[in-house]
Amino acid sequence: MIEKTALFKLSYGLFVLTAKDGEKDNGCIINTMQQLADNPLRISVTVNKNNFTHDMIKKTGVFNVSVLTESVPFSVFQHYGFQSGRDTDKILDNGMPRSENGIVYLANYTNAFFSGKVVEEIDCGSHTLFIAEVTEAQTLSNEKSVTYQYYFDNIKPKPQEKKKKGFVCEICGYVYEGDELPEDFVCPVCKHGAEVFKPL
Repeated sequence: MIEKTALFKLSYGLFVLTAKDGEKDNGCIINTMQQLADNPLRISVTVNKNNFTHDMIKKTGVFNVSVLTESVPFSVFQHYGFQSGRDTDKILDNGMPRSENGIVYLANYTNAFFSGKVVEEIDCGSHTLFIAEVTEAQTLSNEKSVTYQYYFDNIKPKPQEKKKKGFVCEICGYVYEGDELPEDFVCPVCKHGAEVFKPL
């Protein structure tokens, strides 16, 4: 089944690409997916050659793409990663739903998914561009697709700033950096002693 409305979910966003080799499904995060043609309906995905998922697509010629929503938690990115490498922990759970081509797709945190059958491969050095005919397309929710900017602003944890160790003068605000404040320390700005300093 191909729902044309699912195409509205395509954006310069973030997607979970899944493929299957024998009994094993594998997934990784990609950020390149585009509609190329309408009749027949074709899409393209670009996949890093270091991804195990890449090898599965090369071998089988089929894949699924789940379009992630703004409610997707960071744990999804931690699990699938942008480069899954050869890690076996990127194997998807068998309990997840499968599309008509037998490959699992993410039902949670996904507003649409697409199934593709590869019709052309283009070697791009470290990546392969797969051009595929869409064999299935479904809309799962009306939530917005997550973009790279939204991911960085709202999902990816911000790096924690190291708290400075030191003491601040309550009179003038001068900061003394260090683990311990000498007892005979005199503020170089207001000339008060160590007794007016408090830890940061």
